[in-house]
Amino acid sequence: MITLHAFANMFPGGIGETKDIRIQWALEEMGLPYEVRPLDYLAGEADSPAFSAISPFNQIPVLEDDGPDGRLVIAESCAILIHLAETSGRLMPADEAGRLKVIQWCFAATATVQPTLSMIAMVDAGFMGKDPAAREFLVGLAHRWLAGLERQLEGHEWITGDDFTIADLTLADVLREIRETDLMDGYPRVKAFYARAFARPARQKARELTAARMGVPLDAIA
Repeated sequence: MITLHAFANMFPGGIGETKDIRIQWALEEMGLPYEVRPLDYLAGEADSPAFSAISPFNQIPVLEDDGPDGRLVIAESCAILIHLAETSGRLMPADEAGRLKVIQWCFAATATVQPTLSMIAMVDAGFMGKDPAAREFLVGLAHRWLAGLERQLEGHEWITGDDFTIADLTLADVLREIRETDLMDGYPRVKAFYARAFARPARQKARELTAARMGVPLDAIA
């Protein structure tokens, strides 16, 4: 059985921003049986000794997989997605070149695109001060990343080709961070990609399940 450790609640500014939804989205896309173990984040369950034993940085999500080779415990969303894709044979090409390309774009999404977008969001929220020069620098970086995505999407629907993979799932989830700004204006392929990904039935199901688990209205989850 697969167990996903996910948020049961979150402070208001963090609702709809947590990374557990991308794992639940993948599980729904893959049609895998799983259960969710909600953690009371506001009560400090993520900082408990029990959770510390399975999450190096006390971060959610964590996946436990009681597979044929024994129990695996995996932290970090990219690692979880790669494991699920490789063990299920879904949302990942079978050939080595295709597999590496998907993994490359998973890490491009989380290690290159996401940090910049997260910092812009934090500056706008006042968590990093209101330095216009810093924001201008970050926005310039964001345009560089978005221009690269726009080029990559030329001629096909998804980031590595014609098939939807965990790279698309990861990238679309990362792009949530700029949904309320005009940063995607001027990048029509990126905007269309984002809309296609979020319109998928499995994404909508994960959104509904996340809202129900956290006890919030559906429109609180992007």
